[in-house]
Amino acid sequence: MPYTGTVQVGGPADVHELRDLMISKVAVGPMDNNAYLLRCRATGQQLLIDAANDAGTLMELIGGDGIASVVTTHRHGDHWQALAEVVDATGARTYAGRYDAEGIPVPTDVPVEDGEPLRVGEVELTARHLVGHTPGSIALVYDDPHGHPHLFTGDCLFPGGVGNTFGDAANFVRLLDDVEHKLFGQLPDETWVYPGHGSDTTLGAERPRLGEWRERGW
Repeated sequence: MPYTGTVQVGGPADVHELRDLMISKVAVGPMDNNAYLLRCRATGQQLLIDAANDAGTLMELIGGDGIASVVTTHRHGDHWQALAEVVDATGARTYAGRYDAEGIPVPTDVPVEDGEPLRVGEVELTARHLVGHTPGSIALVYDDPHGHPHLFTGDCLFPGGVGNTFGDAANFVRLLDDVEHKLFGQLPDETWVYPGHGSDTTLGAERPRLGEWRERGW
C-alpha cells in the first residue's frame, strides 16, 4: 500500500519506504500524537521521534531490534508521556532541543543546537531550532540524496498553519519567522512534512498561505 500519512490511535502504522530509510508513523494517546520510528536500511539502527504516549504500542513498533536514540521535539507533556518507559526498556540515548531540555522530566543525554547533525545508522538528520511554540522546539530534516527532503516538525508546522503560540503575538511572529526562514526558505516545495499531530503535508501545499497566516495572526 502506498504511504498516505493518515493514522488513527489503535490502528496500524503507516510506513514510508525510502531507499536508505524506513519511516513508520503511528498515532498514540488521547491527543492523537504522532510518533515516528526511523530505521536505517543499511544498518538496521533505529531512532524514535517523540515517545508521546502508549509505551506498549511504541515498543511493539520498535520490535526486537531496539532503538539507539529517542528525540523529543519539545517540552510539552503530550510528547513525552512514554519517554521514561521506552528509555528504561531500550537504554536509548535521549535528545532534545537545548532550551527545552529542562522542561522534560527524563534527563536529556544530548542537548541539541540549531544545525546540529543527528545520525541513525548511516542516515544523517539536521536539527532546526524553532522558537515560539516553546523556547527550544526542534524540527528534523532528512535531505534524502535519492529524492526530496523529509521534515519532522513536532508542533511547529501543521497543514494550515504554524503551531499554537497561546495568544502571544510576539511568539507567533517569532515562530512564523523561524518557519519561513529555516524551513520554507531553505527547503523545496517537494519537502514532505510529518507533524506532531494529524495528517502530513508538503511545503509546497502550505507555501502559498504564508501571507494569510501572518495576516490572521495565528
